[in-house]
Amino acid sequence: MLMKAKFTSWIEGLKQAKEKNLILSFALIFLAVFSVNAQQTISGSVSSKEGPIPGASIAIKGTSKGVAADSKGQFSISNVTSNNVLVISSIGYASKEITVGNQTVFNITLDTDAQSLNEVVVIGYGSQKKKDLTGAVVSISSVDFQKGNIVTPDQLVAGKVAGVQITSNGGAPGAGSTIRIRSGSSLNANNDPLIVIDGVPLDNNGITGAANALSFINPNDIESFNVLKDASATAIYGSRASNGVILITTKKGKKGDDIKVSVSSVASSAQARAYVDVLSAADFTSIINSKGTAAQKALLGKSSTDWQREIYRNAISIDNNVSITGSIKNMPVRASVGYLNQNGILKTSNMDRISTSIGVSPSFLNNSLKVDLNLKSSIINNHFANQGAIGTAVGFDPTQAVTGSEFGGYFEWLDPATKKPNSLGPKNPVALLNLQNDHSTVKRTIANAVFDYKMPFLPELRANANIAIDKSSSEGSIYIPAGIANSYDRGGKDGSYSQSKDNKTFEFYLNYVKNIGMHKVDIMGGYSYQDFLRENTDLDKNVAGTVFNNTFYKTQNTLVSFYGRANYTLNDKYLLTFTLRNDGSSRFSPENRWGVFPSAAAAWKISEEFKNSEVISDLKLRLGWGVTGQQDVFSDYPYLARYTTSEPNAQYQLGSTFSNTLRPEGYDANIKWEQTTTKNIGLDFGFKKIGITGSIDVYQKETKDLLSVIPVPAGSNLTNQILTNVGNLENKGVEISLNFNPIHTARVNWDFGVNATYNESNITNLTKVKDPTYQGILVGGISGGVGNTIQIHSLGYAPYTFFVYQQVYDKSGKPIEGLYVDRNGDGKISSDDRYRYQSPNSKYFLGASSNLSIDDFSFGFVLRANLGNYMYNNINSNNGVYRAATNGNNFLSNLVPNVYDSGFNNTQYFSDYYIQNASFLRVDNINFGYNLNRLLKAKKYNAQLSLNVQNAFILTKYQGLDPEVGGGIDNNMYPRPRTISLGLQVNF
Repeated sequence: MLMKAKFTSWIEGLKQAKEKNLILSFALIFLAVFSVNAQQTISGSVSSKEGPIPGASIAIKGTSKGVAADSKGQFSISNVTSNNVLVISSIGYASKEITVGNQTVFNITLDTDAQSLNEVVVIGYGSQKKKDLTGAVVSISSVDFQKGNIVTPDQLVAGKVAGVQITSNGGAPGAGSTIRIRSGSSLNANNDPLIVIDGVPLDNNGITGAANALSFINPNDIESFNVLKDASATAIYGSRASNGVILITTKKGKKGDDIKVSVSSVASSAQARAYVDVLSAADFTSIINSKGTAAQKALLGKSSTDWQREIYRNAISIDNNVSITGSIKNMPVRASVGYLNQNGILKTSNMDRISTSIGVSPSFLNNSLKVDLNLKSSIINNHFANQGAIGTAVGFDPTQAVTGSEFGGYFEWLDPATKKPNSLGPKNPVALLNLQNDHSTVKRTIANAVFDYKMPFLPELRANANIAIDKSSSEGSIYIPAGIANSYDRGGKDGSYSQSKDNKTFEFYLNYVKNIGMHKVDIMGGYSYQDFLRENTDLDKNVAGTVFNNTFYKTQNTLVSFYGRANYTLNDKYLLTFTLRNDGSSRFSPENRWGVFPSAAAAWKISEEFKNSEVISDLKLRLGWGVTGQQDVFSDYPYLARYTTSEPNAQYQLGSTFSNTLRPEGYDANIKWEQTTTKNIGLDFGFKKIGITGSIDVYQKETKDLLSVIPVPAGSNLTNQILTNVGNLENKGVEISLNFNPIHTARVNWDFGVNATYNESNITNLTKVKDPTYQGILVGGISGGVGNTIQIHSLGYAPYTFFVYQQVYDKSGKPIEGLYVDRNGDGKISSDDRYRYQSPNSKYFLGASSNLSIDDFSFGFVLRANLGNYMYNNINSNNGVYRAATNGNNFLSNLVPNVYDSGFNNTQYFSDYYIQNASFLRVDNINFGYNLNRLLKAKKYNAQLSLNVQNAFILTKYQGLDPEVGGGIDNNMYPRPRTISLGLQVNF
């Protein structure tokens, strides 16, 4: 406790110091308003290799000042300072930025837009020019990121990339997202993409006590996302690449740049966008009086309480960041520190983060040796609200007052005989929040050193070594007082847990690049070693000290790899790529440990056939094929026999002694890799005068040897289910991305992008032996009853297809309670009449974003749409029947208005009546910006004011609160709030 007090004190001290530094920084910003810089007139010309560019835009960056070149490409601008930056642009040409300095005459040459394809894109173990890519790779830079109160990196690119779905897991502070690239490739293994930060592949498993494994990264430190989608791009990562790869690159200093300081602050207010529609106290009282017994009527209270409004709040958050970027003695440096305090709309939920980042990139031996040193570290304090309050607030009796009992001071349902808390009844939702203290402290550090050495005796050959560590630790505790309803029977809760993770990475490769006439050869080969070690403790006891669970475990897995890639280019027109990776994972037995993952790709730069075209800026055809793997099965020893110790309440008596038993777990000693084969054909294109660029990709992914949990035949004494390799899964689809620049002048610039994806998933095999009578694997647990499921994996259907009865309706369209279609015609309704109906995953999803700037003003938006996805409304199926109100257990529960539509007296959990169309259009972000430079007459700095609205509104026919729920079962998710943010950023 003493150490914890010291740590808390240290954190508070750091926060106070940080706030003082921010105040000082903002003071310096506004003092700079009064500085004056010498002004001058500049002139010059703008041309291309073909001659002058009439109408070219020459603008002063960060201001509304600018001119257009005359018919001879010449221009003149007055009142320009040496610190101003010229932005020169014209449709069909790559833009250029030039600092004025002491120069007064500028003769500027713009390259054709095709030259922008020389932009370097990060790929696995290296980089390539965009024009030389043969795989399906998309790069999103910081300019295109989502704006506003962005807390975790995954939120930056939602809706921005075709084929990539990013669905937040709810509105809790720091909540993560479910990321799917071209849908999932597995049924039971991890479907998350591999994430690599500055060359460090991360462990996909989360950190105990953290809402999101990526929450430790400050989004303000990120420069770009590179998404590798097809196997020809991802196969270099082999065993972890079946679900795609995301390469995150953080911001770095640039050689020769002056030191620049950036200070930003964003204040946000978040509110619940809507509430679940429930009956008012008056309507609820009417139902109880008409349908309840005398005893149930006597339970009615005299209050009118909106329980959802009692548990939610307007949540204020602040995000402050300071960064220093530039070059010290020609050595690129960037350092940053950020402080985030995010309150959740559910009362008592909060995340507090202090993040630091530093990157240094020195060069030695006449630039033959380049070193890249990166350090990212965060300390996060979480206070987790009891999310059980969300569902309880929907169903809690609205006629009861918030307070009013001896059990914690809140109203609770009591047993009439004992006058103690009713063990079957719901607990006061406000008490669930206020009488539970659930907090954690999580620390994480990622550090790596990359050494890149160009051989002096052979300059075409370079060696690259990457040494990295990823260390994290967490401590948490949960305390619930004794004597309150939520923990009355067990005497309160005084639990604690901890975790430490120590992941190490070493990678080394050689890269040889040689141009021989019209031929170019780029060959790379390397070795990778990653070790993942973690320790966990978990102590569960009551306030009096009675221990219910006390566990400790330590586990480890290791991945060793050899990999290579060969790129061949002929006449800068025809491209070939071959990759091969051989992975060995300790998760599999020696006989199945190694897997080989090859890929091949080819591309034809058709635009090279039209070099002098005034229309085409880019046209490239791509073909790709490859095999990737999957070994992340949420267990480090799935091939070994293992035993599980019984719980304290399941001991075996021998005489007067009670002993724990060891239960054997089922296992498959021959378990091995999943393998996914991907085929891809793509076309990249760009047109000069109309300012359009884009791409079209068609793909097919086939996964075999699925890692799947299947039922064990009756008679086994080990387990009812086992993880093994069985089945095949197919994904196929089309992706389209279009980017427009319809207006591009000195005063006005408009960029608009859209993307569309079609994806269809289908299980093509599910058993080791063909069995036409095999129904499938029941999945998708729901609230209500014990062990009820609403989904199924079946041959010929999409994963997680709903498995329901077909409801019968009367002439007026009202469902008839308990009456379903006899689909198999046997004259009775049984489980054999359930059928597969709709999927929770949309086949079509769309994204669109726009950025419009007019002088000092800017406006933008990001929207997303999912079409054809369905949802099981578990709230209606639980709270939309009359019996839910009058349950006969000495408590009352509120209902949702759907009860009037269905008229159901008893629950009908498996009726397709509750499967609802959840297609939607969501406006994720609306942002406004205003450049303050002209208003403040700023010369030495750039100041930007922003206003953002996140989760602005949503259009849908779905009857629930939110149509976007991962898994397709709507059961009281933490609501996504509408957030309004006001921000100020100053660069100087």
